[in-house]
Amino acid sequence: PRLLSQFFFADERVVQVVAEINGLNAELDPQQYLVLLNQLHLSQAHLLAILERIMEECIPTQRHSRDYLVKFPEELLVDNLGNHMLFAAECLLAGTFLEVEEADRAQLRPQARNLLCSLELVRTMLREQSLSQPGSYPEPVRAVLVQFDRLFAEFELSYVSSLVAVKSPEEIYRQQEIIVLFCETVERALRLGYLTQEMIDGYEPLLMFTIPRLAIISGLLIYPEGPLSLERSPEQMSRVFSPFYNLLKKIRDLLRVLSAEELCLLERSLCAAE
Repeated sequence: PRLLSQFFFADERVVQVVAEINGLNAELDPQQYLVLLNQLHLSQAHLLAILERIMEECIPTQRHSRDYLVKFPEELLVDNLGNHMLFAAECLLAGTFLEVEEADRAQLRPQARNLLCSLELVRTMLREQSLSQPGSYPEPVRAVLVQFDRLFAEFELSYVSSLVAVKSPEEIYRQQEIIVLFCETVERALRLGYLTQEMIDGYEPLLMFTIPRLAIISGLLIYPEGPLSLERSPEQMSRVFSPFYNLLKKIRDLLRVLSAEELCLLERSLCAAE
């Protein structure tokens, strides 16, 4: 059950697969080469998962901040992101990585080299520790883990930033404004009886359509200074709404001529329509 013991055997598996790959002629047996590459990918992912648990156990208060993850597109936030970072670092050093521009590759290579060297040091020290005292983490072990965690985070941010446009602080704030608007919309809808708590607790599918519709009305009429404020230019709005700037203006103008009773009837109709 000890994490260091688990790390030792996971590391042994990585070493074994690498040795098999190095001893194989890929041109003569390409199918087996692909099989071994997949095994290497899986064994490295398992090793990194155990290493993550070790860091949470050993240096929980010294972990490098991962606040930058909110800048990443949601499709990148997957379970195997860390393993992809390691693979990218290896390819950068091998000169076989073509996803980024040459100028970016030149900047990323030193970071990739430092990261992989740090990982090798971590693997060596944890293997030695697992064979001597598998239940403790002396200060030298903690120090190399802190260094690896920092280098990994720095490379992850730099690498992803070279591939995609990460969100600016302004865009993150606009997204938070939208979250607040949706929360206030739900609270108002519950208060007015448009929705019930049972619908929310039961994940009623209709809510996927109802809440955004009500949020548009709330954003245009009830909270006009929020993320749907049309006093801003389209460039100042969230990318979720900016393409519909002119349409939102027309909707707002139509809503303004409705009486309170007509607005209530409209909102109830939007809650019932699919």
